[in-house]
Amino acid sequence: MKNHVTKSLWLLGSTVVICCLVYPLVVWAIGQTFFPFTANGSMVTGPDGKLVGSLQIAQPFTKDEYFWPRPSAASYDGSASASSTLAASNYLLRDRVARMLGPIVKYASGAKKGQLVAPDVETWFQQDRFQGNPHIVAQWADNHNELAQSWVSADPSHASYITDWAKGHKAEVADWVKQNPATPQPQASDLAVMFFENFSKQNPGKFPSAVTTQLPGGKSQTVIEPVASGSDVQSIFFDMWRQDHPDADLANVPGDMVTTSGSGLDPHITLDNAEYQLDRVASKWATDTKRDPTQIHAEIGQILQTDAFAPLGGLVGEKMINVLQVNLELTKRYGAPQG
Repeated sequence: MKNHVTKSLWLLGSTVVICCLVYPLVVWAIGQTFFPFTANGSMVTGPDGKLVGSLQIAQPFTKDEYFWPRPSAASYDGSASASSTLAASNYLLRDRVARMLGPIVKYASGAKKGQLVAPDVETWFQQDRFQGNPHIVAQWADNHNELAQSWVSADPSHASYITDWAKGHKAEVADWVKQNPATPQPQASDLAVMFFENFSKQNPGKFPSAVTTQLPGGKSQTVIEPVASGSDVQSIFFDMWRQDHPDADLANVPGDMVTTSGSGLDPHITLDNAEYQLDRVASKWATDTKRDPTQIHAEIGQILQTDAFAPLGGLVGEKMINVLQVNLELTKRYGAPQG
């Protein structure tokens, strides 16, 4: 018995030493000797020498001067890697993709070939008719209750706006409570659909959106106001516009511009995606630097071609670029974006 216990203890001890000490030390030594940059997280610094992130984890870029990464179901949180898990039949997936398309999709042919669809979405929205019926916003809320409620929970200011609205519409709220006795004290999200129905009738051709105004002293203030144009209108109502204009010939958009990766943290986009964004990026840098847009466009296009790569030395897959790496190159070349 003692002999068996001794052998077991020796086996346990040697396994612990090999797996918990020797193996990690060997892997660490190999990594630090031959791949120190990758082994330490592929961390990179900006022009000021400060760390700005890892080349292996996507981060959000929203300024027009920069290339934007793929959408992220994990909100670009390295500790919460995840996909959206939305099925192709789930309307939430269709809505998310449509919202991405609204501000960026272009006409593929006709008199407006190459022009953005967004201005036409705004013009159609301002007419306030969908499939021949008035009150676009009310129809949107009625047909997609979950989207209306999601708008409320997306930002605390949205909930506050509806709460303030409810104080001035006590009769409507009381009527809602009568129809929903199980919810005697409704929250802002509970009143979302009723709010949008009322809002649509009082503000035809408009949608509640955040508007920022400059105050004396250099300060700014953001409040929710009825608007007839802007990114919210372009994105939220693109799908309805598309249903009203099924014959419009729209240009294809690279799939990775509107779909998330399995991890939600993919740091790369396809070269096609980057080239689709090139006009926007080059135009904004030309404005910031007060240089010839054609020259800026050519310079940034060359940066993309230089930094593009394909897996296994180009043997498989599409050409990709690392978003952070390219954006750092733009900052080094042109300086910090204005504003």
